[in-house]
Amino acid sequence: MPELGRRWTRLICLSLLCLCLSLPGESNARRAPKIPRCPATCSCTKDSAFCVDTKAIPKSFPPGIISLTMVNAAFTTIPEGAFSHLHLLQFLFIENNDIQALSKYTFRGLKSLTHLSLSNNNLQQLPRDLFKHLDILTDLDLRGNSFRCDCKIKWLVDWMEKTNTSVPAIYCASPFEFQGRRIHDLAPRDFNCISADFAVYETFPFHSVSVESYEFNGDQFVTFAQPDSGFCTLYVWDHVEMVFRMFHNITSRSAVYCKPVVISNSLYMVVAQLFGGSHIYKWEEDPQRFVKIQDIDTTRVRKPNFVDTFQLDDEWYFVVADSSKAGSTSIYRWNSNGFYSHQSLHPWHRDTHVEFLDVAGKPHLILSSASQPPVVYQWNRSQRQFVFFSQITEVADVQMVKHFWVRKVLYLCLTRFIGDSKILRWEGQRFVEIQTLPSRGSMAVYPFTVGLRQYLILGSDFSFSRVYLWDDLTQRFQPFQELNMRAPRAFSLVSVDNKDILLAASFKGNTLAYQHLVVDLSAK
Repeated sequence: MPELGRRWTRLICLSLLCLCLSLPGESNARRAPKIPRCPATCSCTKDSAFCVDTKAIPKSFPPGIISLTMVNAAFTTIPEGAFSHLHLLQFLFIENNDIQALSKYTFRGLKSLTHLSLSNNNLQQLPRDLFKHLDILTDLDLRGNSFRCDCKIKWLVDWMEKTNTSVPAIYCASPFEFQGRRIHDLAPRDFNCISADFAVYETFPFHSVSVESYEFNGDQFVTFAQPDSGFCTLYVWDHVEMVFRMFHNITSRSAVYCKPVVISNSLYMVVAQLFGGSHIYKWEEDPQRFVKIQDIDTTRVRKPNFVDTFQLDDEWYFVVADSSKAGSTSIYRWNSNGFYSHQSLHPWHRDTHVEFLDVAGKPHLILSSASQPPVVYQWNRSQRQFVFFSQITEVADVQMVKHFWVRKVLYLCLTRFIGDSKILRWEGQRFVEIQTLPSRGSMAVYPFTVGLRQYLILGSDFSFSRVYLWDDLTQRFQPFQELNMRAPRAFSLVSVDNKDILLAASFKGNTLAYQHLVVDLSAK
């Protein structure tokens, strides 16, 4: 054999020898996968595991485990997907532990689970839809937990009404009104879970001291008195952008109130000013502008503070509260072409506000004043005048009086800058005080309803303004929410495009619009 051939033969044999030496006994066979062992805190059989005193849910178990029991666990919460690696589980018993919280997705991936026990833990609530994806669950044991039966558990009540899963009787530990009740005996309607919130919706970059809303020609408007800017400003609701947008200005160098009134499809604006007299404007469509049609007698109205409009016997009136020492709160009546002086009420009393209301079928005016208790006037139809009726005694420094109705019962709120505000109820012959509300620094109060909810907002110059909600059980207002606004002077509610918007005129900050949002507490 030639030398080259012998050399190649030796190389091939050497290579084969090295290859054989490098292979294990089971030639060409891969290393067998390592079978997971039973966790140290568990005991395992072929298809089950029983774990005691574990500090966490083990990450691995022998294959084929279909039943898992965990007792005396050294943890209090179970995170999401904690059992997702045990997708063959059919029986899961988490019993006699101090489990206090579960993730919404604790049982994610357990499509084969038929039996689940969470008995004798320390659960007060369960995440919404906890059992939603356990499609073949037949038995669920929740006994021995201290369930708080509030809105967080409403979903469970609803689920138990509809599910085919067998659930042994469980009981409410709290709150007091449900304590000891079987959860099976409750119904979703037993829970009052609809709450609300006022959230800033729109900010207007100006100060204002009055805000009024009105509808005209199918549109929704609001108007603000801006003494700093020198305008009565009108905004119109934009149904596309869902905001208020600038519409028109009436020049007014010291406006304190801009009061709209629609009479026979014509729009008029009463503009009350501190200086230069007060005026009445009419809206002209072609061209679109306000035209001054009338001046208000400056010998009567010297320092206007508030304007209100009302109808009596199919006739329109407006009244101006005068806060000067020399002026008089005055009433004007519409007469085909304009408003004419109708009556002057008591002079010299520095009136701050006037409220028109119907008491026992008779029209009344209530005047609040910085110098004396509120005065009540009653309409005399034969004289066609308001005549003195009574005083609301034992309360002074009333900045504003507003009325509201609850279940056909008439109430008043009297807000004060120094001292507490008062809630009064009409008792057939007089108003009787039923509640006081802390309101230091308050110059504006506004009762309003959204749906079936009766609210009251008290503005404050010194702290947060407070929203109160009427409680039918106690027949009192309860604190509801605090709003951060600077020196509010007036409020108005606008309901448009399924939105309820509370506008707040601010004397020292931006004028604000808050949206009333309905919140379902059971959905959290």
